[in-house]
Amino acid sequence: MSFPPDTTDLAILRLLAQDATRSAAEIGRALGLTQPATWRRIRRLTEAGVIAGRRVVVDEAALGFGVTVFLGIRLAVKGRVSLEDFERAVTAIPEVQVVQHVLGQFDYRLRIHARDIADFERILRRRIMTLPGLGQVEANVMLSEERRPGPL
Repeated sequence: MSFPPDTTDLAILRLLAQDATRSAAEIGRALGLTQPATWRRIRRLTEAGVIAGRRVVVDEAALGFGVTVFLGIRLAVKGRVSLEDFERAVTAIPEVQVVQHVLGQFDYRLRIHARDIADFERILRRRIMTLPGLGQVEANVMLSEERRPGPL
């Protein structure tokens, strides 16, 4: 497959990004393509690594997790505790949904889902504050979120 993807490939990706359960036939109908032609394009995009997987978006609030907190974490002394040790410990905390190693004011950015503020405080005191090499921690509670389509 030649890259960058053509306009038809991008249209397929947009439709799959909206709903990854759409069939090749449904996508083909929407774009004026046959099911086999659409399926071949999806397969090529997958084989080329453009489509890296499919996932389900879960509504955390519907499961009782009503609070999302972003933590900025700066390690106390870089080098004393390996990044791998910190990452292994933080990824073992089930409420931590995303761990991002970043440049800037902080070394890591975490996304945490908690049932409520009291639950977040428990997670912070018992799990986050005991992480190896932890230095500065800054919390930001998410008030709302708008999901925007990607750059396709």
